Formats: sequence, C-alpha cells, structure tokens
Amino acid sequence: MSAKRLPETTAHVKITRQSWQHGFLEGEVSAGDFEWYFQWNFRLGELSVKPSQGRALIKEPLGRFLEQQDYQLEPGGDYAFTIRAKL
Repeated sequence: MSAKRLPETTAHVKITRQSWQHGFLEGEVSAGDFEWYFQWNFRLGELSVKPSQGRALIKEPLGRFLEQQDYQLEPGGDYAFTIRAKL
C-alpha cells in the first residue's frame, strides 16, 4: 500500500502595517486563486480575514503562522507558509 501525500499550497503573506503600541498587524495573504486582507490584534488574539470567500481555508493556518512568526514580521516584508490543502 502506498502512502498518499496530502496536497499542498503555498500561501504568500505581505505585511502592510504594524503597531506594537496598539497591538495590531495588518496585511494581505494569497493562496491559489484567492486573496484576502487580514487584521490581527495580537493583544486580544483576534484575527479578522476578508472577504469571506475561502476564509475558512486560510484563517486557521494564517493564525498559526502569525503566532509563530510574530516578532519576526515587519511591514513591507514578504513571507510564505505551506497549507496542507489544494486551493
């Protein structure tokens, strides 16, 4: 029996605004044919992703990525992470 590999999609993240003083990070994320705008209030642990189309596919993996990389993310920076799904 052969092991079946899960599909993968690379998500690209661009940080557009950041304020440590106010506790937020904003940016854009794209994966497959989808593009979203996000706002992350890291003090409250709230992540908002718009538009709603495909949001369920990106919100959880984006949240994990932001939490893992938070102190390394800077405005103007381009980042990427892998989603174990085909978008």
